[in-house]
Amino acid sequence: MRFLKVTRWLAVFFAIALATACAFKQEADAKFGDQHFKTTIALVELYKLRHGSYPETLHDLTFTGDWDAIALNSVSYRRVGDGYELDIARGWVGQPTLTYPPEFWKGLGLVASNVGGAPAAPQQGK
Repeated sequence: MRFLKVTRWLAVFFAIALATACAFKQEADAKFGDQHFKTTIALVELYKLRHGSYPETLHDLTFTGDWDAIALNSVSYRRVGDGYELDIARGWVGQPTLTYPPEFWKGLGLVASNVGGAPAAPQQGK
């Protein structure tokens, strides 16, 4: 009987630990993903300001810091016409779910993203 009580207690403990770990992972993915996404936007927009056009690839960015490489390796970038598409691929260890309000996107050359609230991808042939 005592064995069953200990087993139940351990099962409850592990269930709580697992739920807490999942919540922590989701929160960490969101925080890191948010930082990676915004850092990349800042670097891409600064490049445009300095050079007059968006970079062809993220490798073209200049004057990046050592920590910027983490952000740049966590996104997917593609130049699209006079703008760019930027998708978040990784947060802390997984892919985060991010959403920003309409005001966030104003004034950016970002034309499409997998982030919530982003402009829709441009239609082919239009």
